[in-house]
Amino acid sequence: MVVATEEMAVYCFDTLVAHYGGDQPPPPAFEEGVHPLFVTWKKATNGSEPRLRGCIGTLEARQIVTGFKEYALTSALRDRRFPPIQSKELPYLECTVSILTEYETALNHLDWEVGKHGLIIEFTDPDYNMRRSATYLPEVAAHEGWTHLETIDSLMRKAGYNGTITEPLRKKIRVTRYQSTLYTMHYGEYAAYVKKNRGAAPEINGAPIVNGFKPGH
Repeated sequence: MVVATEEMAVYCFDTLVAHYGGDQPPPPAFEEGVHPLFVTWKKATNGSEPRLRGCIGTLEARQIVTGFKEYALTSALRDRRFPPIQSKELPYLECTVSILTEYETALNHLDWEVGKHGLIIEFTDPDYNMRRSATYLPEVAAHEGWTHLETIDSLMRKAGYNGTITEPLRKKIRVTRYQSTLYTMHYGEYAAYVKKNRGAAPEINGAPIVNGFKPGH
């Protein structure tokens, strides 16, 4: 089984840094594979709890090299919930790469474990007779401290359902559960990795990144 690795997180940082410089990232240092994947960016300032800055991926299997390259930028720049991440934010970022595995159809909306399973829910909105769906990665419910029902109800809202949530409606939900392996890297760890393995700190257009700004900018 393919697991998320340090090199995958490095490649996502490489991709974002290269984007700010109008360049291409160095070749990835991990093997190609075909898996569903997600890229999550969080930002921590002044020692605070990291806050979400973007999270986008795919529930369909795809080549992970092009997948991480695409979703590193999409999650950083085009998550509609947040403004695009700017280069000055780089030193405060952490990147989590997730490889999704073990897809299973749950018996019902409670047939999964908090902290172990991610969820994909699908259901018909009774008010508009339209299909709705949403997903949470395995770490979300545990991080939020949610129960099974709180997680399901939050997912229904995330899917765009604004009506009354009833137990009969919950029981009609189709739930697919999955697991993931993930790797989280802070920018400082990325910069140390680049310096150790490439002999110099990360740069944008040949200029070192100082508190996220290129000198003179």
